[in-house]
Amino acid sequence: MPDVDWTRLKAHELRALAASNAVVILPIASIEQHGPHLPVMTDTRLGHEIALRAARKSVAGGRPTVVAPVVWSGLSEHHMPYGGTLTLSHATFRAVIADLIDALTRHGFRDILISNSHGGNQIAMQQICDELAPKSPATLVATTYVSEAGESLSRHCEDQPGVMHAGEAETSMMMVCEPDLVDTSELDTLTQAMDGARFLKAGTASYRWRPFQHVTANGVVGNPTRASARKGEAMLEAGAEALAKLILDPETWAPVDDIRGPGTKGIPFQ
Repeated sequence: MPDVDWTRLKAHELRALAASNAVVILPIASIEQHGPHLPVMTDTRLGHEIALRAARKSVAGGRPTVVAPVVWSGLSEHHMPYGGTLTLSHATFRAVIADLIDALTRHGFRDILISNSHGGNQIAMQQICDELAPKSPATLVATTYVSEAGESLSRHCEDQPGVMHAGEAETSMMMVCEPDLVDTSELDTLTQAMDGARFLKAGTASYRWRPFQHVTANGVVGNPTRASARKGEAMLEAGAEALAKLILDPETWAPVDDIRGPGTKGIPFQ
C-alpha cells in the first residue's frame, strides 16, 4: 500500500496525488493538559493515528487519500489553568486553517476533510468551513472523529457515555499509541465525574463559556481506571472506520445542487 503520510512523500508524489483527485485529511488538534497520567500531545497523537488509519482504509477502498501534518495548535484556553497547555487566539487559528486550505487548493487538491480531535476546536472549525466554503475551489468537510464514530466507538466504554477528557477512552487509545507515556501508577485516584449541567450550559439550551477547573479538580473527566489497550484498539478502529466511510461515500464530495427555477414573480435569479 502507498504511504499516506504527507510528510514522508516527495513533492512529485504529492503532485501525482493531486492529479489523481486524492482526498486530503487535514487533522486539527491541540497541545493541552490531560491530567497527571497522559501526555499533553494526547489529542494530537490520537487524531493523527485515526487519520492515518482512515486514509489507509480509504485507499484500500479505491479512493486515493493523504494525511497532511497535524495542526497541533488549537483552541485550549479552557485548559490553561492546569499548565502545560498551548493555545491560539480564534483569529490566529482561523488564519492558520485558511492558509493551509489555500495552500492545498493551490496544489490542485479539491476534496479536503478537516478532521478534528479536540472538542474546543469544534465550533470554530464549523465556522471556518462556513466562511471558506462558498469561495473555495475545493469541497470542504469538517468532522470530529468522536461524533462521526458515535455509538460504534462509545459502546466500548463501560461506565461513561463516550470519549471524555483523559478518561477511559483517551487513556485506552493512548495505551495503544504511546504505552510508555501512560502513567498507570495512580489511576485509581484520578476519576472525576462530569456534571454536564454545570459545564458550558445555562438555562435550557444556552451556551456559557467556563474554564475546565469548573468541573474537575485534576484535569481529568471520566474514569481512566477502566482503560485497556484492548478497548483502545477497538476505539481507534471505530474512529478510523467512520472517517473512511465518510471519505468513500460519493455524497460527501458531491457538487452543490442548484434546484432553483428561472426566477420568481418574473424576476430571474442572479
